[in-house]
Amino acid sequence: MLRKTDRHFKFDWITIILFFLLVGFGWLNILSASHTGETLDYFNFQDPYSKQLIFIMLSVVLIIITLSIDAKFYERFSSIIYMVALLSLVGVFIFGKTINGATSWYNLGVMTFQPSEFAKAATALAVAKYISDLNTDLKYFKDQLKVFIIIAIPAILILLQNDTGSTLVYAAFFFVLYREGLPTIYLISALLVIIIAILTLKFGIIITTITAVVSVLAYHFTRRKKPSIIQTTLIILAAILFSFAIRYAYNTIIPAHQKDRISIWLRLEKDPSELRKMRQTVAYNLNESEKAISSGGFSGKGFLEGTRTTGKFVPEQHTDYIFTTVGEEWGFIGTFGVVLIFVLLIIRILHLSELQKSQFSRAYGYAVASIFFIHFMINIGMVMGLIPTIGIPLPLFSYGGSGLWGFTILLFIFIKLDSNKINEW
Repeated sequence: MLRKTDRHFKFDWITIILFFLLVGFGWLNILSASHTGETLDYFNFQDPYSKQLIFIMLSVVLIIITLSIDAKFYERFSSIIYMVALLSLVGVFIFGKTINGATSWYNLGVMTFQPSEFAKAATALAVAKYISDLNTDLKYFKDQLKVFIIIAIPAILILLQNDTGSTLVYAAFFFVLYREGLPTIYLISALLVIIIAILTLKFGIIITTITAVVSVLAYHFTRRKKPSIIQTTLIILAAILFSFAIRYAYNTIIPAHQKDRISIWLRLEKDPSELRKMRQTVAYNLNESEKAISSGGFSGKGFLEGTRTTGKFVPEQHTDYIFTTVGEEWGFIGTFGVVLIFVLLIIRILHLSELQKSQFSRAYGYAVASIFFIHFMINIGMVMGLIPTIGIPLPLFSYGGSGLWGFTILLFIFIKLDSNKINEW
C-alpha cells in the first residue's frame, strides 16, 4: 500500500514533459510569428508573445489547482460541471462578444474568455460518468440516445455561435463510445456518410447513385449470410436520399465562404480563371501557408529568420496557422519533431487509459486523447491543404489563453485520475 503522502509524486511525468515541450516550443513560434522585427519587449503586454507568457504562467496555477483537487471530485461532480459549462455556452448569446463572425467570447475587460474551450473537458467528464454508470449499456438504443444527447447539446450551442471548427471537435467522442461498446455500425455509417458527401459534390448525384447501388449489391451478393432484400433496398434509398440532401444543403444552406472553401478543396470550379481568382481571395491563407512551409526546406531558415513569417504574409499566423512558422523557421526537422511529440502524447494518454482500474477514468482518458487527435489532425491537415480550411487551433501551441487553459485542464484532470489509480493498489 502506497502512502497518501506519496500521491503528489506519482504523476505521469512523461505526459507532463510532453505537455511542457509543446507549450514551450509553441511559445517560441508565437514569438516568431508575432514580433515586428524590433527589440523584443517581454513586458509589453500588447504583443501576443508577452500575453502568451502570462497565459502560460496562469496555466501553471491551473495545473496546481487541478492536481490538488481530490480525483473523486471530478467523477462525483461531473454532472454539475457539465451543467455549468452549458450555462456558460448559453450565456454568450446574451452577454457575448462577436469576434471574426463568431459570438463565442465573454469580454472581461483586460481579456476575452471562450467557454467552448472549457466545455470540451466538461463534456468529457459527463460522457465518462454516464458510460461508467452500472445501468448504462451502449448496446441498447436508449442508452446510445442519452449519450448522444449529452454530446449534441454543447455541440449545437457552439454551432449556433457560428463556430463550426469547435463543433466538429465533438465528433471525437465517437472514438470513446466505440471503445466502450458502441456498435461498429455507427462508425461504418459515419464513414459512408463522408464518402457519399464527397462523391456527390465531386461527381454529382448520378455517379454517386450508381456507385451506391453497385457497392450495396456487391456487398449483398458476396455475403455468405445475405441481408434481406428489404434491408438492401432501404440502404440504397437512404444513400440516394442523402446524396440529394447533400446537394441541396450545399446549394442553399451552406454559407458562401464555406462553399468556396469546399470548392477549392475538391477542385469543383471548372473554369481555371475562376479557380485562380478564388485561390487569390478565399484561399489566400492556404496559399501563403503552403509557401511558408515549403520554403523552410529540410532544416529551416532559423529562429526569427523566416522571411514570410516576419513579413506577415500569413494572416493570424500566431493562431490557427502557427504550424507554418514551424515549417519555415525549423524546416522538416521541426515539423517532424512537433508531429512526433503530438503522436507520443496521444499514444501515451491511450496507453495510460488502458491501465486505468475504473471505467470512468478510462473513458475520460480516451476522450482526452480523441480531442487532442481531432484538433491536431484538422489543424495540420488544414494548414497543408489536405482538408478544407476550418478555424481550429493547434493544442497547446496556438496563441490564446482560453485554448491553452482549456487543454491544460482537460489533460491534467486525466493526469490526476491516473495518479489516483496508482495509489489504489
